[in-house]
Amino acid sequence: MFINGQWREAASNTHFTSSNPATGEAIDQIPAGGAEDAVAAIDAAHAAFPAWSGRSAYERSAILYKAYTLMVERKDELAKLMTTEQGKPLRAATNETQYAADFLLWYAEEAKRVYGETIPSARGDQRFIIFKAPVGVVAAVTPWNYPISMLTRKLAPALAAGCTVVLKPAEATPLCAIAVFKILQEAGVPDGVINLVTAEDPKPIGEVFTTDERVRKITFTGSTAVGKMLAGKAGENLKRISMELGGHAPFIVYDDADPTHAAKGASLVKFLNSGQACISPNRMFMHESGMDAFVGELTSRVERLRAGNGLEQGVGIGPLVNEAAVAKVERQVEDAKAKGARVMCGGHRLMDNGLDKGNFYAATVLADVTPDMLIYREETFGPVAAVVPFKDGDDVLAMANDTTYGLAAYVYTNNMAKAMRTVEGLDFAIIGVNDINPTSAAAPFGGMKSSGLGREGGHEGIEEYLESKTAGFSI
Repeated sequence: MFINGQWREAASNTHFTSSNPATGEAIDQIPAGGAEDAVAAIDAAHAAFPAWSGRSAYERSAILYKAYTLMVERKDELAKLMTTEQGKPLRAATNETQYAADFLLWYAEEAKRVYGETIPSARGDQRFIIFKAPVGVVAAVTPWNYPISMLTRKLAPALAAGCTVVLKPAEATPLCAIAVFKILQEAGVPDGVINLVTAEDPKPIGEVFTTDERVRKITFTGSTAVGKMLAGKAGENLKRISMELGGHAPFIVYDDADPTHAAKGASLVKFLNSGQACISPNRMFMHESGMDAFVGELTSRVERLRAGNGLEQGVGIGPLVNEAAVAKVERQVEDAKAKGARVMCGGHRLMDNGLDKGNFYAATVLADVTPDMLIYREETFGPVAAVVPFKDGDDVLAMANDTTYGLAAYVYTNNMAKAMRTVEGLDFAIIGVNDINPTSAAAPFGGMKSSGLGREGGHEGIEEYLESKTAGFSI
Protein backbone atom coordinates (compact mmCIF):
# COMPACT_ATOMS: atom_id res chain seq x y z
CA MET A 1 0.00 0.00 0.00
CA PHE A 2 1.05 3.61 -0.46
CA ILE A 3 0.39 5.92 2.49
CA ASN A 4 1.98 9.32 3.11
CA GLY A 5 4.63 8.72 0.46
CA GLN A 6 5.69 5.31 1.79
CA TRP A 7 5.13 1.81 0.42
CA ARG A 8 4.05 -0.33 3.37
CA GLU A 9 2.34 -3.49 4.52
CA ALA A 10 -1.15 -3.60 6.01
CA ALA A 11 -1.45 -2.99 9.74
CA SER A 12 -2.66 -6.59 10.07
CA ASN A 13 0.38 -7.83 8.10
CA THR A 14 -1.98 -10.08 6.11
CA HIS A 15 -2.17 -10.59 2.34
CA PHE A 16 -4.41 -11.74 -0.46
CA THR A 17 -3.60 -13.12 -3.90
CA SER A 18 -3.87 -11.37 -7.24
CA SER A 19 -4.50 -14.03 -9.90
CA ASN A 20 -4.58 -14.29 -13.69
CA PRO A 21 -8.23 -14.91 -14.72
CA ALA A 22 -7.10 -16.63 -17.92
CA THR A 23 -4.97 -19.27 -16.21
CA GLY A 24 -5.95 -19.23 -12.55
CA GLU A 25 -2.29 -18.77 -11.64
CA ALA A 26 -1.26 -16.54 -8.74
CA ILE A 27 0.63 -13.40 -9.77
CA ASP A 28 1.55 -11.78 -6.45
CA GLN A 29 0.62 -11.33 -2.80
CA ILE A 30 -1.01 -7.98 -1.95
CA PRO A 31 -1.39 -6.27 1.46
CA ALA A 32 -4.92 -6.85 2.82
CA GLY A 33 -5.73 -3.44 4.24
CA GLY A 34 -8.46 -2.71 6.76
CA ALA A 35 -10.10 0.12 8.63
CA GLU A 36 -6.88 1.08 10.47
CA ASP A 37 -5.06 1.50 7.15
CA ALA A 38 -7.89 3.58 5.70
CA VAL A 39 -7.76 5.91 8.70
CA ALA A 40 -3.98 6.27 8.33
CA ALA A 41 -4.43 7.14 4.66
CA ILE A 42 -7.07 9.75 5.49
CA ASP A 43 -4.75 11.18 8.17
CA ALA A 44 -2.09 11.64 5.50
CA ALA A 45 -4.45 13.11 2.91
CA HIS A 46 -5.96 15.52 5.43
CA ALA A 47 -2.52 16.73 6.56
CA ALA A 48 -1.31 17.17 2.98
CA PHE A 49 -4.38 19.09 1.78
CA PRO A 50 -3.44 22.66 2.82
CA ALA A 51 -0.08 22.60 1.06
CA TRP A 52 -1.33 20.85 -2.07
CA SER A 53 -4.41 23.05 -2.47
CA GLY A 54 -2.17 26.06 -1.90
CA ARG A 55 0.07 25.21 -4.83
CA SER A 56 -0.53 27.10 -8.04
CA ALA A 57 -2.57 25.54 -10.79
CA TYR A 58 0.52 25.63 -12.97
CA GLU A 59 2.51 23.56 -10.47
CA ARG A 60 -0.20 20.93 -10.28
CA SER A 61 -0.50 20.96 -14.06
CA ALA A 62 3.21 20.31 -14.52
CA ILE A 63 3.07 17.22 -12.30
CA LEU A 64 0.10 15.81 -14.20
CA TYR A 65 1.82 16.47 -17.51
CA LYS A 66 4.93 14.61 -16.26
CA ALA A 67 2.71 11.68 -15.23
CA TYR A 68 1.16 11.69 -18.71
CA THR A 69 4.60 11.51 -20.31
CA LEU A 70 5.68 8.62 -18.07
CA MET A 71 2.48 6.66 -18.71
CA VAL A 72 2.85 6.97 -22.47
CA GLU A 73 6.51 5.90 -22.27
CA ARG A 74 5.50 2.80 -20.27
CA LYS A 75 2.35 2.03 -22.18
CA ASP A 76 3.51 -1.38 -23.37
CA GLU A 77 4.57 -2.68 -19.95
CA LEU A 78 1.41 -1.32 -18.32
CA ALA A 79 -0.70 -3.01 -20.97
CA LYS A 80 1.05 -6.33 -20.42
CA LEU A 81 0.44 -6.06 -16.67
CA MET A 82 -3.22 -5.25 -17.29
CA THR A 83 -3.70 -8.23 -19.59
CA THR A 84 -2.04 -10.51 -17.06
CA GLU A 85 -4.09 -9.31 -14.11
CA GLN A 86 -7.42 -8.38 -15.73
CA GLY A 87 -7.48 -10.61 -18.81
CA LYS A 88 -8.37 -8.37 -21.74
CA PRO A 89 -6.45 -8.86 -25.02
CA LEU A 90 -3.17 -6.98 -25.20
CA ARG A 91 -4.33 -4.63 -27.95
CA ALA A 92 -7.34 -3.57 -25.89
CA ALA A 93 -5.11 -3.10 -22.84
CA THR A 94 -2.77 -0.89 -24.85
CA ASN A 95 -5.70 1.23 -26.02
CA GLU A 96 -6.93 1.57 -22.47
CA THR A 97 -3.53 2.71 -21.22
CA GLN A 98 -3.49 5.48 -23.82
CA TYR A 99 -7.03 6.43 -22.77
CA ALA A 100 -5.84 6.57 -19.16
CA ALA A 101 -2.96 8.83 -20.14
CA ASP A 102 -5.40 11.11 -22.00
CA PHE A 103 -7.09 12.00 -18.69
CA LEU A 104 -3.76 13.05 -17.19
CA LEU A 105 -3.09 15.30 -20.18
CA TRP A 106 -6.62 16.74 -20.30
CA TYR A 107 -6.66 17.69 -16.63
CA ALA A 108 -3.12 19.01 -16.76
CA GLU A 109 -4.72 21.66 -18.97
CA GLU A 110 -8.03 21.95 -17.09
CA ALA A 111 -6.11 22.70 -13.88
CA LYS A 112 -5.30 26.08 -15.43
CA ARG A 113 -8.91 26.72 -16.44
CA VAL A 114 -10.70 26.77 -13.10
CA TYR A 115 -12.50 30.08 -13.44
CA GLY A 116 -14.48 32.13 -10.95
CA GLU A 117 -16.85 34.97 -11.81
CA THR A 118 -18.14 38.35 -10.71
CA ILE A 119 -21.84 39.03 -10.19
CA PRO A 120 -23.49 42.47 -10.24
CA SER A 121 -25.18 43.54 -7.02
CA ALA A 122 -28.37 45.55 -6.55
CA ARG A 123 -26.39 47.69 -4.12
CA GLY A 124 -24.03 50.26 -5.47
CA ASP A 125 -21.56 49.73 -2.65
CA GLN A 126 -21.39 45.93 -3.01
CA ARG A 127 -19.48 43.51 -5.26
CA PHE A 128 -19.83 39.72 -5.50
CA ILE A 129 -16.91 37.50 -6.44
CA ILE A 130 -17.29 33.74 -6.83
CA PHE A 131 -14.21 31.61 -6.11
CA LYS A 132 -13.71 27.93 -6.88
CA ALA A 133 -12.12 25.89 -4.08
CA PRO A 134 -11.20 22.19 -3.89
CA VAL A 135 -13.64 20.11 -1.85
CA GLY A 136 -10.91 18.55 0.31
CA VAL A 137 -10.07 14.90 0.92
CA VAL A 138 -11.58 12.59 -1.71
CA ALA A 139 -12.21 8.87 -1.19
CA ALA A 140 -12.18 6.96 -4.49
CA VAL A 141 -13.23 3.40 -5.27
CA THR A 142 -12.38 2.01 -8.70
CA PRO A 143 -13.44 -1.11 -10.66
CA TRP A 144 -11.60 -4.09 -12.12
CA ASN A 145 -12.90 -3.93 -15.71
CA TYR A 146 -10.90 -0.81 -16.65
CA PRO A 147 -8.24 -0.94 -13.94
CA ILE A 148 -5.99 1.89 -15.15
CA SER A 149 -8.20 4.36 -17.00
CA MET A 150 -10.78 4.46 -14.21
CA LEU A 151 -8.02 5.48 -11.80
CA THR A 152 -6.80 8.42 -13.87
CA ARG A 153 -10.37 9.48 -14.68
CA LYS A 154 -10.78 10.15 -10.93
CA LEU A 155 -7.27 11.00 -9.80
CA ALA A 156 -6.46 13.50 -12.55
CA PRO A 157 -9.37 15.94 -12.00
CA ALA A 158 -9.11 15.60 -8.21
CA LEU A 159 -5.42 16.48 -8.25
CA ALA A 160 -5.94 19.24 -10.81
CA ALA A 161 -8.58 20.81 -8.57
CA GLY A 162 -6.26 20.73 -5.55
CA CYS A 163 -7.83 17.80 -3.69
CA THR A 164 -5.97 15.01 -1.93
CA VAL A 165 -7.07 11.40 -2.46
CA VAL A 166 -7.37 8.03 -0.76
CA LEU A 167 -8.06 5.30 -3.30
CA LYS A 168 -9.22 1.70 -2.86
CA PRO A 169 -8.83 -0.28 -6.10
CA ALA A 170 -10.84 -3.36 -7.00
CA GLU A 171 -9.79 -6.53 -5.22
CA ALA A 172 -9.20 -8.24 -8.58
CA THR A 173 -6.73 -5.68 -10.00
CA PRO A 174 -4.53 -4.14 -7.26
CA LEU A 175 -1.29 -4.49 -9.25
CA CYS A 176 -2.57 -2.12 -11.95
CA ALA A 177 -3.32 0.47 -9.28
CA ILE A 178 0.13 0.05 -7.73
CA ALA A 179 1.73 0.68 -11.14
CA VAL A 180 -0.28 3.90 -11.62
CA PHE A 181 0.67 5.19 -8.16
CA LYS A 182 4.36 4.52 -8.86
CA ILE A 183 4.10 6.71 -11.94
CA LEU A 184 2.39 9.51 -10.02
CA GLN A 185 5.02 9.28 -7.28
CA GLU A 186 7.81 9.50 -9.85
CA ALA A 187 6.05 12.45 -11.50
CA GLY A 188 6.44 14.41 -8.27
CA VAL A 189 3.12 14.17 -6.44
CA PRO A 190 4.02 15.16 -2.86
CA ASP A 191 3.78 12.76 0.08
CA GLY A 192 0.27 12.34 1.44
CA VAL A 193 -1.49 13.80 -1.60
CA ILE A 194 -2.32 10.39 -3.05
CA ASN A 195 -2.78 7.28 -0.92
CA LEU A 196 -3.53 3.70 -1.93
CA VAL A 197 -5.24 1.17 0.35
CA THR A 198 -5.50 -2.34 -1.10
CA ALA A 199 -7.98 -4.74 0.45
CA GLU A 200 -9.57 -8.12 -0.10
CA ASP A 201 -12.62 -7.17 1.99
CA PRO A 202 -13.85 -3.72 0.91
CA LYS A 203 -16.51 -3.30 3.60
CA PRO A 204 -14.31 -1.92 6.44
CA ILE A 205 -12.72 0.53 4.01
CA GLY A 206 -16.11 1.69 2.76
CA GLU A 207 -17.31 2.16 6.31
CA VAL A 208 -14.38 4.46 7.07
CA PHE A 209 -14.83 6.37 3.81
CA THR A 210 -18.50 7.07 4.49
CA THR A 211 -18.21 7.98 8.17
CA ASP A 212 -14.91 9.86 8.59
CA GLU A 213 -15.86 13.54 8.64
CA ARG A 214 -12.57 14.53 7.01
CA VAL A 215 -13.60 12.81 3.78
CA ARG A 216 -15.57 15.46 1.91
CA LYS A 217 -16.36 13.55 -1.28
CA ILE A 218 -16.75 9.94 -2.40
CA THR A 219 -16.35 8.91 -6.02
CA PHE A 220 -17.25 5.36 -6.99
CA THR A 221 -17.40 3.28 -10.16
CA GLY A 222 -19.01 -0.14 -9.88
CA SER A 223 -22.32 -1.91 -9.47
CA THR A 224 -25.56 -0.05 -8.88
CA ALA A 225 -26.26 -2.05 -5.72
CA VAL A 226 -22.97 -1.09 -4.07
CA GLY A 227 -23.25 2.47 -5.37
CA LYS A 228 -26.66 2.92 -3.76
CA MET A 229 -25.35 1.58 -0.47
CA LEU A 230 -22.36 3.93 -0.47
CA ALA A 231 -24.50 6.88 -1.54
CA GLY A 232 -26.95 6.20 1.28
CA LYS A 233 -24.24 6.10 3.92
CA ALA A 234 -22.51 9.14 2.45
CA GLY A 235 -25.83 11.00 2.47
CA GLU A 236 -26.20 10.41 6.20
CA ASN A 237 -23.00 12.43 6.65
CA LEU A 238 -23.74 14.95 3.86
CA LYS A 239 -20.73 14.01 1.76
CA ARG A 240 -20.60 14.95 -1.90
CA ILE A 241 -20.77 11.94 -4.19
CA SER A 242 -20.31 10.98 -7.81
CA MET A 243 -21.37 7.51 -8.90
CA GLU A 244 -20.74 5.80 -12.23
CA LEU A 245 -22.84 2.65 -12.01
CA GLY A 246 -24.33 -0.11 -14.14
CA GLY A 247 -25.85 0.07 -17.60
CA HIS A 248 -28.26 -1.79 -19.85
CA ALA A 249 -27.56 -0.13 -23.18
CA PRO A 250 -29.98 -0.41 -26.09
CA PHE A 251 -28.61 -0.67 -29.63
CA ILE A 252 -31.31 0.49 -32.06
CA VAL A 253 -31.04 -0.28 -35.79
CA TYR A 254 -33.77 1.38 -37.85
CA ASP A 255 -35.05 0.06 -41.17
CA ASP A 256 -33.20 2.71 -43.19
CA ALA A 257 -29.79 1.70 -41.77
CA ASP A 258 -27.47 -0.80 -43.43
CA PRO A 259 -27.89 -3.92 -41.23
CA THR A 260 -24.50 -5.31 -42.25
CA HIS A 261 -22.72 -2.10 -41.28
CA ALA A 262 -24.64 -2.00 -38.00
CA ALA A 263 -23.71 -5.62 -37.25
CA LYS A 264 -20.04 -4.78 -37.72
CA GLY A 265 -20.32 -2.00 -35.14
CA ALA A 266 -22.34 -4.19 -32.80
CA SER A 267 -19.73 -6.96 -32.88
CA LEU A 268 -16.93 -4.54 -32.04
CA VAL A 269 -18.57 -2.76 -29.13
CA LYS A 270 -20.48 -5.69 -27.62
CA PHE A 271 -17.49 -7.99 -27.22
CA LEU A 272 -15.01 -5.33 -26.14
CA ASN A 273 -13.50 -6.50 -22.84
CA SER A 274 -15.61 -9.70 -23.17
CA GLY A 275 -18.74 -7.60 -22.70
CA GLN A 276 -17.52 -6.44 -19.29
CA ALA A 277 -18.16 -2.75 -19.81
CA CYS A 278 -20.92 -0.58 -18.37
CA ILE A 279 -21.56 0.93 -21.82
CA SER A 280 -21.74 -2.48 -23.51
CA PRO A 281 -24.96 -2.87 -25.58
CA ASN A 282 -27.18 -5.42 -23.86
CA ARG A 283 -30.35 -5.24 -25.97
CA MET A 284 -30.00 -4.97 -29.75
CA PHE A 285 -33.28 -3.75 -31.25
CA MET A 286 -33.23 -4.67 -34.94
CA HIS A 287 -36.04 -3.79 -37.35
CA GLU A 288 -37.53 -6.99 -38.73
CA SER A 289 -36.75 -6.00 -42.33
CA GLY A 290 -33.02 -6.33 -41.68
CA MET A 291 -33.13 -9.03 -39.03
CA ASP A 292 -31.70 -11.87 -41.12
CA ALA A 293 -28.89 -9.77 -42.56
CA PHE A 294 -27.99 -8.30 -39.17
CA VAL A 295 -28.01 -11.60 -37.28
CA GLY A 296 -26.16 -13.36 -40.10
CA GLU A 297 -23.35 -10.83 -40.24
CA LEU A 298 -23.14 -10.53 -36.45
CA THR A 299 -22.95 -14.30 -36.06
CA SER A 300 -20.31 -14.63 -38.76
CA ARG A 301 -18.10 -12.06 -37.04
CA VAL A 302 -18.63 -13.45 -33.55
CA GLU A 303 -17.84 -17.00 -34.63
CA ARG A 304 -14.41 -15.80 -35.74
CA LEU A 305 -13.53 -14.38 -32.33
CA ARG A 306 -10.80 -16.45 -30.72
CA ALA A 307 -10.93 -16.80 -26.95
CA GLY A 308 -7.83 -17.27 -24.84
CA ASN A 309 -5.02 -15.65 -22.88
CA GLY A 310 -4.85 -12.03 -23.96
CA LEU A 311 -1.07 -12.20 -24.26
CA GLU A 312 -1.37 -14.67 -27.15
CA GLN A 313 -1.38 -13.44 -30.74
CA GLY A 314 -4.79 -13.40 -32.39
CA VAL A 315 -6.89 -13.61 -29.22
CA GLY A 316 -9.93 -11.36 -29.51
CA ILE A 317 -11.81 -12.22 -26.36
CA GLY A 318 -10.45 -12.82 -22.89
CA PRO A 319 -11.80 -14.38 -19.69
CA LEU A 320 -14.51 -13.13 -17.41
CA VAL A 321 -13.37 -11.77 -14.07
CA ASN A 322 -14.35 -14.74 -11.90
CA GLU A 323 -16.50 -17.85 -11.56
CA ALA A 324 -19.52 -15.84 -10.40
CA ALA A 325 -19.45 -13.83 -13.62
CA VAL A 326 -19.51 -17.03 -15.69
CA ALA A 327 -22.41 -18.38 -13.64
CA LYS A 328 -24.43 -15.20 -14.23
CA VAL A 329 -23.95 -15.42 -18.00
CA GLU A 330 -24.86 -19.11 -17.98
CA ARG A 331 -28.04 -18.39 -16.02
CA GLN A 332 -29.16 -15.68 -18.45
CA VAL A 333 -28.45 -17.76 -21.55
CA GLU A 334 -30.20 -20.87 -20.21
CA ASP A 335 -33.23 -18.77 -19.23
CA ALA A 336 -33.38 -17.23 -22.72
CA LYS A 337 -33.10 -20.64 -24.40
CA ALA A 338 -35.89 -22.04 -22.24
CA LYS A 339 -38.15 -19.15 -23.24
CA GLY A 340 -37.59 -19.47 -26.98
CA ALA A 341 -34.45 -17.57 -27.90
CA ARG A 342 -32.38 -19.03 -30.72
CA VAL A 343 -28.68 -19.63 -30.05
CA MET A 344 -26.93 -18.60 -33.27
CA CYS A 345 -23.44 -19.30 -31.92
CA GLY A 346 -21.78 -19.92 -28.57
CA GLY A 347 -24.09 -20.49 -25.65
CA HIS A 348 -21.73 -22.52 -23.48
CA ARG A 349 -18.69 -22.34 -21.24
CA LEU A 350 -15.32 -22.91 -22.92
CA MET A 351 -13.39 -25.85 -21.49
CA ASP A 352 -11.11 -27.07 -24.31
CA ASN A 353 -7.46 -26.23 -25.05
CA GLY A 354 -6.63 -25.33 -21.47
CA LEU A 355 -9.43 -22.77 -21.14
CA ASP A 356 -10.94 -24.80 -18.30
CA LYS A 357 -8.27 -23.28 -16.05
CA GLY A 358 -9.74 -19.82 -16.58
CA ASN A 359 -13.15 -18.13 -16.58
CA PHE A 360 -14.10 -18.37 -20.25
CA TYR A 361 -17.55 -18.24 -21.85
CA ALA A 362 -18.06 -18.54 -25.59
CA ALA A 363 -18.94 -15.38 -27.52
CA THR A 364 -22.68 -15.82 -28.02
CA VAL A 365 -25.45 -14.45 -30.24
CA LEU A 366 -29.08 -14.91 -29.18
CA ALA A 367 -31.88 -14.13 -31.65
CA ASP A 368 -35.57 -13.55 -30.94
CA VAL A 369 -35.03 -12.27 -27.40
CA THR A 370 -38.25 -11.15 -25.69
CA PRO A 371 -39.09 -8.93 -22.68
CA ASP A 372 -39.87 -11.89 -20.42
CA MET A 373 -36.26 -13.09 -20.49
CA LEU A 374 -33.72 -12.25 -17.78
CA ILE A 375 -31.20 -11.00 -20.32
CA TYR A 376 -33.73 -8.39 -21.48
CA ARG A 377 -33.96 -7.02 -17.93
CA GLU A 378 -30.59 -7.62 -16.28
CA GLU A 379 -27.18 -6.20 -17.10
CA THR A 380 -25.20 -9.13 -18.53
CA PHE A 381 -21.55 -8.03 -18.18
CA GLY A 382 -20.51 -10.88 -20.43
CA PRO A 383 -20.01 -11.87 -24.09
CA VAL A 384 -23.66 -12.34 -25.12
CA ALA A 385 -25.40 -10.32 -27.84
CA ALA A 386 -29.17 -10.37 -27.35
CA VAL A 387 -31.07 -9.40 -30.51
CA VAL A 388 -34.68 -8.19 -30.18
CA PRO A 389 -36.79 -7.79 -33.36
CA PHE A 390 -39.22 -4.88 -33.70
CA LYS A 391 -41.85 -4.03 -36.30
CA ASP A 392 -43.27 -0.90 -37.88
CA GLY A 393 -45.59 0.60 -35.34
CA ASP A 394 -43.67 -0.74 -32.37
CA ASP A 395 -42.55 2.02 -30.05
CA VAL A 396 -38.85 1.15 -30.04
CA LEU A 397 -38.06 4.22 -27.92
CA ALA A 398 -40.35 2.95 -25.19
CA MET A 399 -38.76 -0.49 -25.49
CA ALA A 400 -35.27 1.02 -25.19
CA ASN A 401 -36.26 3.15 -22.20
CA ASP A 402 -37.91 0.21 -20.42
CA THR A 403 -35.11 -0.12 -17.88
CA THR A 404 -34.04 1.49 -14.62
CA TYR A 405 -30.61 2.17 -16.16
CA GLY A 406 -29.66 5.22 -18.20
CA LEU A 407 -25.97 5.18 -19.10
CA ALA A 408 -25.25 4.51 -22.79
CA ALA A 409 -27.29 3.90 -25.95
CA TYR A 410 -26.55 3.42 -29.64
CA VAL A 411 -28.59 4.37 -32.71
CA TYR A 412 -28.05 3.39 -36.35
CA THR A 413 -29.98 5.35 -38.97
CA ASN A 414 -29.29 7.36 -42.12
CA ASN A 415 -32.12 9.78 -41.33
CA MET A 416 -30.78 12.69 -39.31
CA ALA A 417 -34.25 13.85 -38.27
CA LYS A 418 -34.97 10.38 -36.90
CA ALA A 419 -31.57 10.35 -35.20
CA MET A 420 -32.22 13.66 -33.50
CA ARG A 421 -35.68 12.65 -32.32
CA THR A 422 -34.28 9.39 -30.97
CA VAL A 423 -31.45 11.11 -29.12
CA GLU A 424 -33.91 13.54 -27.57
CA GLY A 425 -36.28 10.71 -26.63
CA LEU A 426 -33.78 8.29 -25.10
CA ASP A 427 -33.38 8.42 -21.31
CA PHE A 428 -29.66 7.80 -21.56
CA ALA A 429 -26.74 10.14 -20.94
CA ILE A 430 -24.26 8.90 -23.59
CA ILE A 431 -25.56 8.17 -27.07
CA GLY A 432 -23.61 7.04 -30.11
CA VAL A 433 -25.28 7.83 -33.46
CA ASN A 434 -23.72 5.53 -36.05
CA ASP A 435 -20.81 5.58 -33.61
CA ILE A 436 -19.69 2.83 -31.23
CA ASN A 437 -17.21 4.93 -29.26
CA PRO A 438 -18.97 8.08 -28.00
CA THR A 439 -16.41 8.59 -25.22
CA SER A 440 -13.29 10.71 -24.76
CA ALA A 441 -11.34 12.38 -21.99
CA ALA A 442 -12.69 15.65 -23.41
CA ALA A 443 -16.36 14.60 -23.11
CA PRO A 444 -18.49 14.15 -19.97
CA PHE A 445 -19.18 10.54 -18.96
CA GLY A 446 -21.88 9.44 -16.55
CA GLY A 447 -25.42 8.15 -16.27
CA MET A 448 -29.04 8.97 -15.58
CA LYS A 449 -31.51 7.11 -13.35
CA SER A 450 -29.90 4.06 -11.68
CA SER A 451 -26.73 4.47 -13.73
CA GLY A 452 -25.31 7.12 -11.47
CA LEU A 453 -24.83 10.73 -10.43
CA GLY A 454 -22.34 13.29 -11.66
CA ARG A 455 -19.98 13.32 -14.62
CA GLU A 456 -16.36 12.34 -15.25
CA GLY A 457 -14.28 13.68 -18.10
CA GLY A 458 -14.55 16.99 -19.94
CA HIS A 459 -14.72 20.34 -18.18
CA GLU A 460 -17.60 18.98 -16.07
CA GLY A 461 -15.27 16.39 -14.55
CA ILE A 462 -13.21 18.88 -12.57
CA GLU A 463 -16.34 20.65 -11.30
CA GLU A 464 -17.16 17.50 -9.33
CA TYR A 465 -14.12 18.28 -7.13
CA LEU A 466 -14.75 22.00 -6.62
CA GLU A 467 -16.92 24.08 -4.31
CA SER A 468 -18.23 27.56 -5.14
CA LYS A 469 -17.38 30.21 -2.52
CA THR A 470 -19.25 33.50 -2.63
CA ALA A 471 -17.57 36.65 -1.31
CA GLY A 472 -19.63 39.81 -0.90
CA PHE A 473 -17.53 42.99 -0.62
CA SER A 474 -18.89 46.22 0.77
CA ILE A 475 -16.88 49.10 -0.67
